[in-house]
Amino acid sequence: MMYFLRRIAAAIPVMMGISLIAFALSAASPGDPAVEALTLNGVNEPTQSEIDAKRAELGLNDPMAVQYIHWLWRACHGDLGTSYMTKESVSGELLRRLPVTLSVSGMALIIAVGTGIPLGMLMALMKNTAVDHTARIAALSLVSIPGFWLAILMITVFSEKLHWLPTSGYGTIKHLIMPAIVLAAGTSAVLMRLTRAALLEVWNQAYIVTAKAKGLRDIRILLIHALRNAMIPLITVIGSYFGAILGGSVIVEVIFAIPGIGRFAMDGIFRRDYPVIQGYVVFTGLVYVAFNVLVDFSYLVIHPQLRLGGKLQ
Repeated sequence: MMYFLRRIAAAIPVMMGISLIAFALSAASPGDPAVEALTLNGVNEPTQSEIDAKRAELGLNDPMAVQYIHWLWRACHGDLGTSYMTKESVSGELLRRLPVTLSVSGMALIIAVGTGIPLGMLMALMKNTAVDHTARIAALSLVSIPGFWLAILMITVFSEKLHWLPTSGYGTIKHLIMPAIVLAAGTSAVLMRLTRAALLEVWNQAYIVTAKAKGLRDIRILLIHALRNAMIPLITVIGSYFGAILGGSVIVEVIFAIPGIGRFAMDGIFRRDYPVIQGYVVFTGLVYVAFNVLVDFSYLVIHPQLRLGGKLQ
């Protein structure tokens, strides 16, 4: 319980910093939010009286500190403001679009873990062989390829040339395949190399030598003994990846026209919809922090000895 309370206490100042940065960036952005709100509402050339009335309605005449406190108080109660574009609650829009983004990111995570860890295990078992060298070159290539270029390449090959998959949209499993592969490519390569390095690091430990002396096969030793002790860095990467994917999915959602929170945020940026931008930054920051806390707790599941002696930090 004390460990839990310490982790939550450590996350609070992080979220405060994220909220402050989100508010400050929007406040420092060029243009007047009142004018932008009136323009998005269909008023092409608002008069000064209309601008003054809108500024008073939005509370923009208050000092910046007062504006931040009011905004933070509402955000703590789940109110991230109202979108200038849709006239809907930003919180409601984010929650409505979140399942779309989670479906893409969830499938990407399955692909990344399902390919990266097994291939990394194979690389460790076949160290310094042709298979190992080929896989390392492939991993380096995947890490180096920009996501937007890979997305365009896949659309050209699998949609325009082969007509196997739809170019854009959302609704079926086929619509998720290419976006998920694009999101998973880099992380899969990182997991490959990290799994290989972690397994090779523990391969010469005393308990592994003992298992070999008992006559156990290498694959059994790898799966039952070595992999569990090599999982902490892998869990860290997976947890950080899944939290960061909400921010990294913006480009993919725009390219493939997926109506997720990334696309919603990008539309808000283009139209200077300040409540959407602020809400997106705070929401993704909260998800990222939450996943990092969950990663910390997962260490206890993998290594129960960390709970002994009250030595958790």
